[in-house]
This record gives sequence, C-alpha cells and structure tokens, in this order.
Amino acid sequence: MIDQDPEHRAASLSFRQLKLFESVGRLNSVRRASEECNLSQPAVTQALAKLELQIGAVLLERRASGSYLNELGEIFHRRVTRLFQQFEQALIVLGVPGGAETAPVIAKRISRSQARSLIAIVDSGSFAQAAQALELSQASLQRAARDLEGNLKKSIYYRTANGVMVTPAGVEFGRRIKLATQEIEWGVQEIEAARGSVASQISIGAMPFGGSVLLASVLDEYVQTHPKVDVRIVNGSASEMHKRLRDGEVDFVIGLVQETGDQDLVSEALARTPYAVVARRGHKLARKNEVTLADLLDYDWVVGTPGAHRRACFERLFEGGPGPHASIATCAVPVIRHLLLRSDRLTLMTSYELMQESELAPLRFASIEPAPAIGLTQRAGWLPTRLHQDFIDLLRRHTADATAPAPLRKAG
Repeated sequence: MIDQDPEHRAASLSFRQLKLFESVGRLNSVRRASEECNLSQPAVTQALAKLELQIGAVLLERRASGSYLNELGEIFHRRVTRLFQQFEQALIVLGVPGGAETAPVIAKRISRSQARSLIAIVDSGSFAQAAQALELSQASLQRAARDLEGNLKKSIYYRTANGVMVTPAGVEFGRRIKLATQEIEWGVQEIEAARGSVASQISIGAMPFGGSVLLASVLDEYVQTHPKVDVRIVNGSASEMHKRLRDGEVDFVIGLVQETGDQDLVSEALARTPYAVVARRGHKLARKNEVTLADLLDYDWVVGTPGAHRRACFERLFEGGPGPHASIATCAVPVIRHLLLRSDRLTLMTSYELMQESELAPLRFASIEPAPAIGLTQRAGWLPTRLHQDFIDLLRRHTADATAPAPLRKAG
C-alpha cells in the first residue's frame, strides 16, 4: 500500500534511485543512463519502477526511441535536479578537496542514510539523541558518520570530553543538505497537487504586528480556493523567523521587510506601511490639532524589543536628545493593546496594524520617516510549489488592490 504522506514517501526514496531518475530524464535513455551510472540496464529499469511505485505515479513514457518524462515526470525531475545542484553547492561551501570540479562526483556518493544521520546529529546536538530519534544504535550512526567523512575527504566531526560534536562547517553543511532534501518532498506534493488527490501543507512565518495582520487578511480566501491545503503558521520575531526560514522550518515569512544585507535571504516589499504614534481613543493628546515631539516626552511608552524594526524607529525619533520613559518592551500585540487601553501610554504602530484596531487611534503627529514596507522574505534561489505561488500571488493582489497603504512598484 502506498503511503499517503508526501513526506514519508519522499523519505523512502534513496538518493541512488533519484540519481538514476535524474540521469534518465536528462538523457532520455535508460541505456545511456546505465552507462553514465555504471549499472546494468535491468538494474536501472528496476530502480525506476520501484521509484514510481513508491511515489504512486508514472513519471516516464517508454518508447522504442527511449524513455521520456511525462508531465508529472517533468515536475519531479525539476526538483530532483535542484536536489543535486544544492548538494554540489553545499560541498563547495564546505570546501571539499577539488572544489567545484569534484563536487558532482562526491554528491553522487552521498547516501540517504549518511545525510539523514548528519541532519539528525545537527538537529539534536548529540550522537546519543540522534540515534534515539532515528531508532538506530549509536554504532550504526557512527558508521554512517564515518562513511560520510570518507566520501567528503574532509572532517566535519571532532571529539570533546562530552563526546563527538559537529564542526561549525559541518553544521552549515547539514543545514544545506536538509534544505536540499525538502525538494523531494515538494516534488511529491506538486505531483499530488497536479492530480488533485492528496492534501499538502505549507508553512508560513508571521512576524508580529503587520505580518500577522496581512496574513489574516488573505487566509480565508486562500483556504476557500485550496480546501485540501493545511496551512501551518509560525509566529515570532524577525530574528527568529529568519532563522527558521534558513533552517527550512518555514517556507516564507510575512512581515516588515528587514534591512539585513544577507545574501541567502531575498525580500520583496509589497506595500508601504508608515508608522504613527498611537494612543487609546480619548487620550489627552488626541484632542490636539498638532502633537509635538515635546508632547511625546511627557508620557510613558511601550516599545519594541531590541533589534525590532519599531524599536529602531523609536530610537531614531528621539535621537539626539533624552527620550521618554519606556520601561516596557514587547512585540505581543494583545499586551500592547491592554497596556494602552488602561493608561496614557503611547506606542508606534504601522498603518496595517491600525486597520485592525477600533479602540486605538493615531495622533496628529508629523509623518515618521523612513516608512517601512511590509512584504515577503524567502530563501535566495527557492522554487515555490504551485500552492506556495498561489498564496504569494494572492498576497500581491491583496496589497496591490488596497487603497491604504499604497503599494510599492518595486521589490526591495
């Protein structure tokens, strides 16, 4: 019986099977693939038949002139190709002997068990916990670790008083390998989406304030048009969301676009969302036609946590002089709302956040520059599935159609 879970089906496929499939799909020939991979034609044919059985779909059309990818095969081949490309890039970054010249050869030698072992060790932090998670003996796990080092011709483990640990370069290598293996799961999901048969999952990171607001504004429409998709939402600060994105725990992040300069993440600004000074309705300052900076100094503030975008904006606002008293720092919207409604405290909120507030209102204060943008952050080079792309397109349409804030025409 075929496992209905795309993740389990993807994990059941060996890298050897995937390499044979990649070769046949590229060469349109079992014979030529068998020569390239140094296997007999019957062995290649048997491996491909097993792969199709595990996936639960026919991927190749067998003809007298060769073997050709069908529509589902094209979908899956694209993901398998990306898997090995990312393996090679990970090996180059690791600094294997020979660099880019030997990386394709080494990539072919990495086995599923070797990759799974490294990922488990990196994720759990120790051989003992990794062995337990994989339900293996420590001896089996150590053997897989030694085999991987032998393939790499480079040390990625070192011994300490507390046991064997992974080097920082090995941790980064494991992170890249883990991201690469997600391509196969997405490939299986895309096949099922194309056939309209099995539910899939997308994981979205939402930053506090505007990210959650924008996400909430499109969720209903998305799940109505994609009833079989399970949407998993993870909330957290910008730094936490970026880490989860790099580790592949979320597929993309929605929130205020951060100026990080990191090359591995790419942000797209969807709409400007300027900050306003906000207080409860009926606040003394709400009756003033023009609120000054001096007025703001007289009140307690609730500010963002260190490193948060709004914290930086708050600090710029009072730069060059003594700022107001700000004893509470939080990014939890319910806490901020509660504090403002029960006092004369002030805070900064974006126009997107204020769209959801009925008891809080902006004060008549001068415009605060620079105005941040709300948008998407993705891993550089990431290839969304159709389900991901549909969600992203919906976000773009929603922000483009909104009258406030005005949309940006250019990605940042």
